[in-house]
Amino acid sequence: MFALPKSALAAAALTMTALPALAKDVNLYSYRQPDLLKPLTDAFTAETGITVNVAYLEKGMVERLQAEGKRSPADLVLTVDISRLSAVVEAGLTQPVHSDVLAANVPAAFHDPDGQWWGLTTRARIVYASKDRVKPEEVTTYEDLADPKWKGRICTRSGMHAYNVALTAAYLHHHGEEATKAWLEGLKANLARKPQGNDRGQVKAIWAGECDIAIGNTYYMGEMLEDPEQKEWADSVNIVFPVFEGDGAHVNISGVAMTKYAPNKDNALKLMEFLSSPEAQKIYAEANHEYPIAPGTEPAALVKSWGSFTADSVNLMELAKLRPAAVKLIETVDFDG
Repeated sequence: MFALPKSALAAAALTMTALPALAKDVNLYSYRQPDLLKPLTDAFTAETGITVNVAYLEKGMVERLQAEGKRSPADLVLTVDISRLSAVVEAGLTQPVHSDVLAANVPAAFHDPDGQWWGLTTRARIVYASKDRVKPEEVTTYEDLADPKWKGRICTRSGMHAYNVALTAAYLHHHGEEATKAWLEGLKANLARKPQGNDRGQVKAIWAGECDIAIGNTYYMGEMLEDPEQKEWADSVNIVFPVFEGDGAHVNISGVAMTKYAPNKDNALKLMEFLSSPEAQKIYAEANHEYPIAPGTEPAALVKSWGSFTADSVNLMELAKLRPAAVKLIETVDFDG
């Protein structure tokens, strides 16, 4: 396993190009920390004898792959959020993968119809609600977040963050441009403070009494409960699963795609199929506090304790297509201003 240094693209490209493309290797670029993937890669290597080299990138995956071109050692990319996956696809840096194993393990809503990317696990974009100041039944829909009853009571990270852009794209899918603009304006009017920080920072703000509810991803609850400093924040809130009127809760994914010039294509396919398997999904979901998507799989006990929900029925590729329009609306209402 290796980690890329924070260096210029050209230097990084040279470093990566120098890596050998061995018959028993597969090279993975990931926005996820290598230690989060280690239980998976170790299990895959134990089963197949194939070594997985993981390069962690903080940002710039598209730019790096473009700079490396045909010399890139990357076989697969693994990242979170449909917008990040679709960005790699739209840049022409992936190739379609068709596999009966993948098709059996990954429901249609969670993979590209053309096979350019395949989902692995999901997370819901939910509401964290103060145990002391909010009854769970007070928050039922995403639409409700624009209700004036929440004026001065909501915290969130930047509207331009990929997670909130995806949520806005989902709202746009369900309600159209004018209604989404009005919703963003209503949500902005209800903020207790200017958008800032990360999802865990919003829970800390609830704990500190700065706001009563916040928008965040489910898996952050698991991360906070494991951190002695942040456990008190987590204990101060309930997880509430809002839905879109007439549909389900907004979910996003972690997913994998094969690069256009994958030098170890056969090994890469084996790893993709393994990652989609119930065995790997269970390992990944437990390590990252996410929801497995393979049929017949169950979330970890902690995740299951947060409650059940029905996922929004929209195919995530539809949300990816709406991302530019969602960004434009967020900018139009000056959400972060």
